[in-house]
Amino acid sequence: MSSYNYNNVNIEYISHDCFRISFKDTVVYIDPYKVRRTINDGDLVICTHEHFDHCSPEDVKKVLKHDGYIVASINCKDKVSGLSNNVFLLRPGESIEVKGIKVSAVPAYNVNKPYHPKEYNGIGVVVEIGGVHIYHAGDTDLIPEMRELKNIDVALLPVSGKYVMNADEACEAAKIINPKVAIPMHYGVIVGSRKDAEKFKECIKDLVSVVILG
Repeated sequence: MSSYNYNNVNIEYISHDCFRISFKDTVVYIDPYKVRRTINDGDLVICTHEHFDHCSPEDVKKVLKHDGYIVASINCKDKVSGLSNNVFLLRPGESIEVKGIKVSAVPAYNVNKPYHPKEYNGIGVVVEIGGVHIYHAGDTDLIPEMRELKNIDVALLPVSGKYVMNADEACEAAKIINPKVAIPMHYGVIVGSRKDAEKFKECIKDLVSVVILG
């Protein structure tokens, strides 16, 4: 595991698309998967869609506080039911504020693959915490709706291809989103390798600062 601090918000890579984001005493997990040990320090757990590597009840149980909140895509309903007394389901375009953290659901889908159709209602999220805007793209291709993302400080972008954008497409996404920092994800566990992250970094390095945590 490794981490990056942006304006006092710490972003820690766990595995695959899973990150632990913390500001002061508040902890958020996105897409917990392959969590090595039970921690139960998460005030909020976000799941972008119901695939096993993004909505894993076993891993949610490892990280969520007993009184923690779950915010998930509507297609996660059956998996997250009963994991918390505080469950909120979102569709793209919807948002919610939990414990001072705003979570905005944005579209995430494939345009040339069958794995995440638009009607599936998977989501990416923009998390506002400690005054920092973090975009977690979820499982997505390069899509037109990315042009609507504004004032993103840190973008967490998939780079492995096959199920999601490849490194070249992620580079184009970063050009469109124009974050202060980009962190590649979705490689080295199921598909892809660090070479994909390095390719992404080389492609965008003159325009966006890239931090490789995986």
